[in-house]
Amino acid sequence: MEEFFNNVSRYPRYLISFSLGVLFSLFSPLLPLFKRPSTAIASIGFLIASIIALSFTLRAMLGLDGV
Repeated sequence: MEEFFNNVSRYPRYLISFSLGVLFSLFSPLLPLFKRPSTAIASIGFLIASIIALSFTLRAMLGLDGV
């Protein structure tokens, strides 16, 4: 039984390392864009606009209007 709990206790560590690896592999190609100020501002603006558009879309789809 102790071996079972020892094995189960490894899963959170695996989840964290897997998630960080995925995030690193997704964002590492974007890092050169942040070296020049003009592309950094454009990239941050695109990221904020994407998050806002996703938020509005999900609110409309789920009927979460704040009326």
